[in-house]
Amino acid sequence: MTEFQQAIYRVVRRIPPGRVINYGRLALLAGYPGHARAVGNALHMLDEIYPDVPWWRVINRAGQISTRCPQHTMTEQRTRLEAEGVSFNAKGQADWARFGWLENEDVTP
Repeated sequence: MTEFQQAIYRVVRRIPPGRVINYGRLALLAGYPGHARAVGNALHMLDEIYPDVPWWRVINRAGQISTRCPQHTMTEQRTRLEAEGVSFNAKGQADWARFGWLENEDVTP
């Protein structure tokens, strides 16, 4: 695992259930501003070896699910988010004001 992946996964593990973050903000918090696309690649590489990394809590800046990964499908991501209480409007967008994660809300060690 690369240093970049470790940094990304460390931040993703802190996102509490029912909250979401976008790729760009995640990259910034992990210390890699401007690397939003690389965040997507790092999340794509996750598999059952890392079940403690809640990849489904990362969505695009429009508040929408944008994965094209055959292992982590849009349907699976939405199902997991809805199970945590995240809802989507008719355009498939989550409300940032309601569900966006602010790093000072960290509730996990």
